[in-house]
Amino acid sequence: MISDPTTDVADIALSFETRLMEVLSQRRERSRAFAAPYTQLWESLERMAAGGKRIRPKLLIDTHEALGGIHARAAVDAACAMELLHIALVIHDDVIDKDLMRRGEINLSGRFASEAMLRGKTRPVASSWGEASALLAGDLMLTLAHSLLARLDVPEERRQSILDVFDDTVFESAAGEHYDVWLSMHLEQASPEDVLAMVDQKTAAYSFEAPLVLAAVLAGATKGMIEELMVIARQIGVIYQLRDDVLGLFGDEKETGKSALGDLREGKETLLIAYARSDPSWTEVEPLFGNSALSVADAHRLRRVIEESGARVFVESLIAERCENVYDLIRGAQLPLVLRKQLTDLTSACNSRTS
Repeated sequence: MISDPTTDVADIALSFETRLMEVLSQRRERSRAFAAPYTQLWESLERMAAGGKRIRPKLLIDTHEALGGIHARAAVDAACAMELLHIALVIHDDVIDKDLMRRGEINLSGRFASEAMLRGKTRPVASSWGEASALLAGDLMLTLAHSLLARLDVPEERRQSILDVFDDTVFESAAGEHYDVWLSMHLEQASPEDVLAMVDQKTAAYSFEAPLVLAAVLAGATKGMIEELMVIARQIGVIYQLRDDVLGLFGDEKETGKSALGDLREGKETLLIAYARSDPSWTEVEPLFGNSALSVADAHRLRRVIEESGARVFVESLIAERCENVYDLIRGAQLPLVLRKQLTDLTSACNSRTS
């Protein structure tokens, strides 16, 4: 266990890893009272949780510390909840997109589907088993995240505020995911404003705003400080996703761990695509976009049209503009110096990342 007021940040980060694995291993042991596939499900979740960049937990723990928070144990559990929420949304996102791979490795639904096929089941039956397993796994992660927050050992009013933040986060993230799927069906032409609204809801809300606001609430920050953090977080979240979209089309697959064909085959509606549509040459390649059997050669054609339309330059300029805006917001915010530096570094990292 860790002592609240005097625990070093590095010790808290280590405690986060220990606590996350403890929470999941407890569930895995409980699952042994049920059918073997259920234990396999929890084992898969443990493996999935063992990796990752830990962006959200680190942001929450560092912010709580920077704001002078004294609830270190609660911060660790809240950080675990944010990581579990991330896992849940990733799992559900893969089901929605019908992806069987994630970052170059077979994902949870793919693993369960593959095992069923090895046992002689047809691909459709095996896929249904994989999707069912993944949906339940995502639901379990959501419930576990909520359970951790509901049991935080903090004053009741503060815990209620934390639960409200979490509820708002899940509600808005679901709206963003739903809107993303709608836009990707291309039933109506999406404007750049539509895409940015979707990004704000789907990514910024849970990846950046929620960790910052939860940390601030835990630390007892003022309403004004929380509002400043919310504005900053939203901007950083959009920068993160816009960079992700650029990497999805133009990044090095060896660094990103993602196929450069994925977004094009999926027909993913990004700001790059919304901008490229305004170019006359888009009509030549539009039938290729969203083709699940898209070839490497046709993908090159699509990327060339997107780049020559000026879409990449436009998005890069928007990222740079948003970065400068965030830096100004951070400089003018009534936040501790150490937190302002952390947020500045985070913004730069989101802009310059290659994976």
